[in-house]
Amino acid sequence: MNTAGRAGTGRALVITPTYNEKENLPRLVPAILAQDARIDILLIDDASPDGTGKLADEMAGNEPRLHVLHRAGKLGLGTAYLEGFRWGIERGYDSLFEMDADLSHDPAHLPQFLQALEDYDVVKGSRYLQGRVTVVNWPITRLLLSYFANVYARVVTGLPVADATGGFNAFRREVLESIDLSRVESEGYAFQIEITMRAWKHGFRIGEIPIVFVDRAVGESKMSKRIIREAIWRVWKLRFQSMFGRL
Repeated sequence: MNTAGRAGTGRALVITPTYNEKENLPRLVPAILAQDARIDILLIDDASPDGTGKLADEMAGNEPRLHVLHRAGKLGLGTAYLEGFRWGIERGYDSLFEMDADLSHDPAHLPQFLQALEDYDVVKGSRYLQGRVTVVNWPITRLLLSYFANVYARVVTGLPVADATGGFNAFRREVLESIDLSRVESEGYAFQIEITMRAWKHGFRIGEIPIVFVDRAVGESKMSKRIIREAIWRVWKLRFQSMFGRL
């Protein structure tokens, strides 16, 4: 399926999972909303012990474009996005975004995503486009891990993108409606690879725009060895599923 080339992206929803991001919300929310009047925000909080969910509710009480979902505990990034996708589809948003809460993703890129959605069905924010590395404040070990994880993912899966693992992405609603979200199993890096691969295998056009990724200044990274291990083996499962037409 190819829906690219249609004019207008209509209402947009930025989905942002949160866990202990109380210090970042006062800067993040107004910065996102200032980019375009069509944009709403859905914060999905996993019972943050630092009070992120309570602050999100207080902010939503004064801002009709901000919405909040509360979950019972720390249930993972992938499941948060899947809940957010379903929530946005049910409410008729035309495009849905994935975006981190830690300010590593600059809201100023959002208008570029909206523009690119005029021509593509999926738009990925790339840290490694055309041979350039646009990552700020990462230690060299993490940068190399991320870069070669992308090379590995591309080689194994055949995905035609420079940054398969990045978490700043936009989708036309039709893409997410066409993918069987109930079959998506991955978390973390692997979640981004799987969603992109399923969209690609359904015939949707995937584009990339350059972004600058800045490591968080406040709070702790949610990266773990479990997430890295999952990405290593999950790409092989995706490859075999693709070979047998199961994506």
